[in-house]
Amino acid sequence: MRCVIAGCHFDLTASEVQAAMKGIAPEPVNGPSVTIGRRTYPVKQVGAVLTRQDRRDFSAAEVTIALTRLGFTCASAPVAPPQPTAPADPWPMS
Repeated sequence: MRCVIAGCHFDLTASEVQAAMKGIAPEPVNGPSVTIGRRTYPVKQVGAVLTRQDRRDFSAAEVTIALTRLGFTCASAPVAPPQPTAPADPWPMS
């Protein structure tokens, strides 16, 4: 698939993206993310690996659009784990 990231044209396939990210440890996710295989990466990290450009040169939206079109699952914000709630007091004092 042909896409434009930071004004540059790239021909990408899903298998090329998977191969490029193989063996790369995901950074902590604080914003938009993409799931590649069983790992979740920040979109900007994937964009930097694929384009070999500085992360400031492209937007997360550009990379998200390209990865979504390739069939990857993208999320706009990290999913926060559910917070444990305190159990209700079974013997409330009256």
